[in-house]
Amino acid sequence: MSKWPDEDVILFDGVCIFCSRWVRFVATRDTARRFRFTPIQSDYGAKLAQTFGIDPDDPDTNAVVHGGEVFMKSDAALTVLSQLPGWGWVRALFAVPRPLRNAVYNLVARNRYRIFGKYDACFVPDAELRARVIE
Repeated sequence: MSKWPDEDVILFDGVCIFCSRWVRFVATRDTARRFRFTPIQSDYGAKLAQTFGIDPDDPDTNAVVHGGEVFMKSDAALTVLSQLPGWGWVRALFAVPRPLRNAVYNLVARNRYRIFGKYDACFVPDAELRARVIE
């Protein structure tokens, strides 16, 4: 895949309560405000999803563009966390084999609506976070 023009963009399922909490978790800790966010339900998010091979109508992963590359599943989560102040230690988790990490990721992803719930529509961030959302 060619390099993506936008940097440090997190693609997430905007109707998933767990995913929306993940965005708020990252935004709160991202003191440099480097990450921006796009719900898969937005035009921009759907375009990214399709480019990355993610079904916008049935997303099974979040994704992050970082360093011009696309990371998905556990690689995406660890890449994002490792960039946050005080969270560099998570880089050590890259030593866990990807198939094992992704098995855990997939288990949560498959059951996220049942465990955490689902919004009727994309969550609406507060004004500060809204400035970092790409639609």
